[in-house]
Amino acid sequence: MKEPVGPQVLVVDDDPSMQRMLKTRLEREGYHVVAANDGDEGLELIRKQVFNLVITDMKMPKLKGDELARSITQFNPDIPVIIMTAYGEVSEAVRLMRDGVYHYLTKPFDVEVLVEKVQKAVERHRTTTEVNSVRTKIMSRRKSDFIVGASPKIEDLLTQISIVAQNDVPVIIYGESGTGKELVARAIHYTGKRADKPFVVENCGAIPENLIENELFGHVKGAYTDARTDQKGLFEEAHDGTLFLDEIGELPLPLQVKFLRVLQDGEFKRIGSTRGIKVDVRVIAATNKDLIQAISEKTFREDLFYRLNVIPIHLPPLRERKEDIPLLINHFLTDFNKELGKIVEGFSPAAIQKMMTYQWPGNIRELKNKVKQAMVLTRNNVITAEDLFFHVPVSSNKFQSFKEAKREFEKEYISQVLRICQGNISQAARLAKKDRKDFYDVMKKYGIQPEAFRKQQAG
Repeated sequence: MKEPVGPQVLVVDDDPSMQRMLKTRLEREGYHVVAANDGDEGLELIRKQVFNLVITDMKMPKLKGDELARSITQFNPDIPVIIMTAYGEVSEAVRLMRDGVYHYLTKPFDVEVLVEKVQKAVERHRTTTEVNSVRTKIMSRRKSDFIVGASPKIEDLLTQISIVAQNDVPVIIYGESGTGKELVARAIHYTGKRADKPFVVENCGAIPENLIENELFGHVKGAYTDARTDQKGLFEEAHDGTLFLDEIGELPLPLQVKFLRVLQDGEFKRIGSTRGIKVDVRVIAATNKDLIQAISEKTFREDLFYRLNVIPIHLPPLRERKEDIPLLINHFLTDFNKELGKIVEGFSPAAIQKMMTYQWPGNIRELKNKVKQAMVLTRNNVITAEDLFFHVPVSSNKFQSFKEAKREFEKEYISQVLRICQGNISQAARLAKKDRKDFYDVMKKYGIQPEAFRKQQAG
């Protein structure tokens, strides 16, 4: 039997004419369409086959469209669902979107609008599948190699990793100190074609200038006074694998020339040798510096920059992905309970609030340190706000009044709680231990819209 080609779409509708119309139109666009007459039949097909999208009518005999949609999101929340609904059922369709349904269309609808929504939904399913694949591959490695987070910025990052990992070209990872640049480099290596080959790490800023050439390229016996034997460099050790060079902006200018030659020719010479050595190495570099500025200051070669900067990846600082903090602290909590031999169950709401409003200049590294510090110091089974100590420098140029500071804190706090609850006001109010109406009044006061925090929005 010939395998179907194109994305798989399931149409669930008890109207044969609607089935035929959708099947004809979508197959013209290259989709493979399977039809079901009711929700029970549709759910049975979903359990047996893989679908990229489900389109279902709301009103049907047996299992109705809303019940089918909820069953699908419970069975596999990654499958997008589009609901076809009558005008009077719109409020129920909106509620379903809050529960994870991708989109709804009110009958009668423009078929071209449906086709557009189908394209976006299928693309989203493809992206989600790729991200989950990357997560699975990363999680098959050491637990310390996890990239923890569910924010849009982390979803985008995992999508980038899935693409970059399959293209064997140089990469530069940009990010502030403590954002996890080595973690991303490992993810690229271990989800790529060189996963079973060496992954070699070097920090260019941690080695004295007079030793770094020897580290990278090695030497032959007699190259200098203490060179009693031949020694491989990191390029040889990383042969067929990946060489990750952190703080690439600290590489001395004279070495940048030799480094560029390896990238161009795949060949170098050990110190003291006249024989060239061929290597096949993927280079991933990282920096917290502005390399364009370094080029203008003549401390970084422009030709090396363009050779390395084939695919740039920019890591967000923690202050731009604060919705990931609850996931990160619980991840660290599990690790440190084992390491410290403690049984700390979690964090109080006040402790989470304190961490959510701090700006984290040291990013994830600082967060991890603070969690460990709090776990060492606490005498309770739950970490409280009093267990967390932050040094907050006060600017001498600008000092906020109490009223200004309170307004800024309140606005940031409400926004962060909504991010955690993905825009669900009732859940956010409960988490903040505040009456729903009072919570909504504060949102209105600052012009905060819950739609901005909902993870799944209409196409």
